Amino acid sequence: MARHLLSVNFMFRFTRGYKNSQRLRKHTCCGSSCTDASSLCVIHDRQNQRFTITLDCDASSAALKYTITHDQLVELMSTEVPQAHRGKGVAAHLAKAALDFVVEENMKARISCWYIRKYVDENPHLRYQTHIEDK
Repeated sequence: MARHLLSVNFMFRFTRGYKNSQRLRKHTCCGSSCTDASSLCVIHDRQNQRFTITLDCDASSAALKYTITHDQLVELMSTEVPQAHRGKGVAAHLAKAALDFVVEENMKARISCWYIRKYVDENPHLRYQTHIEDK
């Protein structure tokens, strides 16, 4: 009986948690643990022309949307991050993935999103400027 109560108490703590249990909960994607901004998994959906990051178990996500014109110019249009995840580097991961895509495909980009413009300006060492077309 005591063993059963102990295991029930442990399961309660493990599944429902204590006040600090959020730190212990991990979300997995791409085969790795995603508990902080440094380990977020960016998914490139070429068909829908977007980069996404699934943020937590309730399937909220952040997205960067783009279009490709007939002359192979990528227009980086917008980044959307849920309010609860803003200021944690999520948009930076999306911007880096999108700009790396532009560089790898040897394309030019037009930036319509203020955040992506800010990211490029704040990270000149990544050499994205050569792939940016000004309006």
